[in-house]
Amino acid sequence: MPKKSNKLGKALLIILILVLIVVASAIGYLKFAQPNVGDAPNIHITSTPAMVERGRYLAMHVMSCMDCHSTRDFSKFAGPMTEGTLGKGGDHFGPEMGFPGTFYARNITPASLKDWTDGEIFRTITTGVTKNGEPIFPRDALPLVRPWRFYRYYFGNCLSAHHTGH
Repeated sequence: MPKKSNKLGKALLIILILVLIVVASAIGYLKFAQPNVGDAPNIHITSTPAMVERGRYLAMHVMSCMDCHSTRDFSKFAGPMTEGTLGKGGDHFGPEMGFPGTFYARNITPASLKDWTDGEIFRTITTGVTKNGEPIFPRDALPLVRPWRFYRYYFGNCLSAHHTGH
C-alpha cells in the first residue's frame, strides 16, 4: 500500500507544481506584457461649442459614459443619476454584481483631467489604460465595465474624420 500513496503524492506534487507555473506565468503576463499599448498619440483637439455638444451627446446617450461615471440612486426605479454628480465617478462595481474584483468608476470631469493631454484621454478611452499606462481594470474583465474594445473603433474613426475635415 505505501507504493500507491507514494505515487499519488508524487502525482499531486507534479499537478501542484504545474498549477503554480501556470498561475505564475499568467500573473507575469498580466504584469509585464499587458498593457503594451504604446505611447499616447500626440493629438490636440480644438474645442468648439459644436464639438462640446457632440461630446455631451455621445457621453450621455450613445456611449453612456455618464451612467457609470456619475453617482446613481439605485433606491429609485432604473437608478437615475444624482443631481450634481455628472462625471464625478464613484459608482461601485463588485463581485456582488458579477464582476471579477472591485472597480470604482473614476472622476472624468474637466477638473480631474486637467493635467491630461488629449492624446492621453484618447488612449484611455480606446485602450483601457491610465495616463501612466497602467490598466484601469484587468484587461480581460474590462469590457464588462467599459467596452474599450468597441470605443477604439468608434473614436478612431471620429478622430480620423476630425483630422481630415469630414
